[in-house]
Amino acid sequence: MSDFFLDLPGARRAGRRMGITSVCSAHPAVIRATFRHGRIGTEPVLIEATCNQVNQDGGYTGMTPADFRRFVLAIAAEEGFDAKRIIFGGDHLGPNPWRKLPAEEALAKAEIMVAAFVAAGFSKIHLDASMGCLGEPEALDDEATAHRAARLAGAAEVAARDAGLPPPVYIIGTEVPTPGGATHALDHLEPTSAAAAKTTIAIHREVFTKAGLEAAFARAIGIVVQPGVEFGHESVVRYQPERARALIAVLDDEPDFIFEAHSTDYQPVDRLAALVGDGFSILKVGPGLTFALREALYGLDLVASELDPTYRGRPLAEAMEALMLAEPKNWQSHYPGSAEEQHLLRHYSYSDRIRYYWPHPKAEAAVARLMAALAGRTIPETLVSQFLPRAAGAGPLTADGHVLFAVEQVLGDYAAAIRG
Repeated sequence: MSDFFLDLPGARRAGRRMGITSVCSAHPAVIRATFRHGRIGTEPVLIEATCNQVNQDGGYTGMTPADFRRFVLAIAAEEGFDAKRIIFGGDHLGPNPWRKLPAEEALAKAEIMVAAFVAAGFSKIHLDASMGCLGEPEALDDEATAHRAARLAGAAEVAARDAGLPPPVYIIGTEVPTPGGATHALDHLEPTSAAAAKTTIAIHREVFTKAGLEAAFARAIGIVVQPGVEFGHESVVRYQPERARALIAVLDDEPDFIFEAHSTDYQPVDRLAALVGDGFSILKVGPGLTFALREALYGLDLVASELDPTYRGRPLAEAMEALMLAEPKNWQSHYPGSAEEQHLLRHYSYSDRIRYYWPHPKAEAAVARLMAALAGRTIPETLVSQFLPRAAGAGPLTADGHVLFAVEQVLGDYAAAIRG
């Protein structure tokens, strides 16, 4: 499946529209919806895990790369989805999980992590060594970043060889949008300058060549840049192609590259389509999928309150509020404002930090109670209209079906954008 990525730059050069959605989530319902949606076509499906989600220490999911692959493949088997169509990607692979350590220690751990991803069959690797470690600046310059990226690529090349696997394709460059969304009010963003993008490519090319990694760099097909898209807690900055013209022109000078766009969540279909047409061939989405999932679950919470006399109020929302207040580490430093403002952000922010809580046993128990209250029921159209507007006109659906349908709708927007 790495051939798919190697074909992306050539497709752009030939004027052929070609792209892929990168699903960045470890939520089982999101993965399941991805495969259900993917069954309608023949294209590959790209599932990615970040270095914080999944690593040799377990990450915040508790999964190693091999565990994550097994987890995804098990859901694919349940859905009857051909495993040969799945591409596994590793996102932001670098020292970030260990950046409080001295650089050498953090990089040694990052090498182990990258090797574990590749050995587990992850064939798309985003090398992100841009962050400073203990005693270093918060962000490193291109030279230092490239040297560290080359070191990680070297570990990946050895891991692929030792595992008897095809060597991976690489994405270079630093994510300019803040992971998980911005933490301040947004009105517009400046795209990455053409000069900055060219410099990043040139320095990586030189450093990889000097390190004897020319073959690896030949498989570096994408660079992460800021196209001028982002989402904050309560707003979304939409793509404006005219503002990115100079950046887009870089691909004419670097025809072996395409762009990877992060934080494309909540972009309208026409803007997503414009991104693909302009060379942003890889569209990453994560919080936008779990935001849709949360909308469906909260709608079902209200539906159950109407249908089941033993299920009154908003038990799921109340359980999630209690959980987030008891364990605030995943939202407290991100959501400013008064107690009332923080309450709204905890549940309804576009940055969707509630997604970190769904795997918690208390959240799982609350969702299980909700699903039990709705088991065997087909939700009336009138309640769908009132509480589940995404599914208006979708026909009869079970509670589980509404959750998956909400996620599939978002994926459908991306598929439509890629088709143009």
